[in-house]
Amino acid sequence: MTGKNVIEVKDLRIRYKTIKAESIKKSLFSLRKSKLEEFEAVKGISFSIEKGEVVGLIGKNGSGKSTTLRSIAGIFSPDEGTIDIGDNTISLLSIGVGFNKELTGKDNIFLSGLLLGFTEQQIKDKYKEIVKFSELGNFINAPVRTYSSGMYSKLAFSISVIMETDIILIDEVLSVGDIKFKRKSLKKIKELISDSSRTVMIVSHSIETVRKLCTRVIWLHEGQLRMDGPTQEVLEAYEEFMTELEPEKKKTKKEKREEKLLQYLDE
Repeated sequence: MTGKNVIEVKDLRIRYKTIKAESIKKSLFSLRKSKLEEFEAVKGISFSIEKGEVVGLIGKNGSGKSTTLRSIAGIFSPDEGTIDIGDNTISLLSIGVGFNKELTGKDNIFLSGLLLGFTEQQIKDKYKEIVKFSELGNFINAPVRTYSSGMYSKLAFSISVIMETDIILIDEVLSVGDIKFKRKSLKKIKELISDSSRTVMIVSHSIETVRKLCTRVIWLHEGQLRMDGPTQEVLEAYEEFMTELEPEKKKTKKEKREEKLLQYLDE
């Protein structure tokens, strides 16, 4: 770790092993073992992020964005290269990551807090605030497996933003839950971003979200670092590239919803 950097990624490579696709007939009657194929999701990327930066991570599907974020969070181990976050605490906000579904929401708050590096007393001090923000009420004492996807998202978001880690990684879940909670969650993210002591990385397919929230953008393409620089400069190059690649592509409903929410916050 050097200077003011809180994240340093050097020559990062991450590979997956997948079973080679075969027909059902061959799978059932062939005596041969299935062949494993290796797919390199991240191909030797390097970058560093300074304390207080808000960095967007963009790229088309399959570019390695979520894999990179999860490796920084410590969920995936690099096959090659290094990731250094020093002594900083870090949280990943991503649907489907981090909860034991057999435990209650309350138990998962404490489990998540401990995994983030907080003491039991620090979690107790924040517990009521997390529950209040999540709007789960008495459901906080129910097993997470009984939660709807919206309830699950609300709890995950609330833990991540209330426990105040040094680094927050956000993977496509800037707006979760009902419309009221979506507005509240985006407002909270903007508050966190305004804190110069906190570093944020955001993966999003919404160009407007990245444009409004990020001061810098890293563009990944097919596992490689294509461009890294000021938000507007990188987004212009990316939009031109995507227009040539997918000229008829329309905005998804999710992207349109996020844009409306961002407009609401500007009012």
